[in-house]
Amino acid sequence: MLFDLDRLTIGDRRALARLNDSKQHDADGRSELYPIILRAAAKVSIVSRCVRGIDARGLHRSNLAALRAALLGVAREDAICLVDGFRLPDFGYEQQAVVGGDSRSAAIAAASVVAKVTRDRYMRRAAERHPGWEFETNVGYSTPEHRAAIIERGVSPLHRLSFASIAYQQLALG
Repeated sequence: MLFDLDRLTIGDRRALARLNDSKQHDADGRSELYPIILRAAAKVSIVSRCVRGIDARGLHRSNLAALRAALLGVAREDAICLVDGFRLPDFGYEQQAVVGGDSRSAAIAAASVVAKVTRDRYMRRAAERHPGWEFETNVGYSTPEHRAAIIERGVSPLHRLSFASIAYQQLALG
């Protein structure tokens, strides 16, 4: 995320002062910050990967590829790319790993808020298309209700078959 703070009102700037680790904000707090972050951002890059691609390549490789693609969407020669936790190998732009980045860097915190709001919106749409798995309430995390739905209904087209969880181990997947 690349910021251009000149675009913001004083109220927006004050609101951005609340940026912190996105897990410290509830869904409403993240949703409030989301449009302000987008107004402040000179560039935003959101990358997602499909479930079958993740199953084929593996979660770690898919995450690294998505991170690389997102950073390439905002990287500039005259800026340092901040990465939460670790450096990307062979990236080609200057970068700095920031351990605990979403509580230490406004840019990383903002990217985390944008990612979580985007994911939550996607999960609410997924719940409409695939009712019965409680996607609107688990927003990508396992909950007892979601695990019960998997046991009762099986997996949806959105479930990774390569994901090893207790609920999945109880099913004959294949």
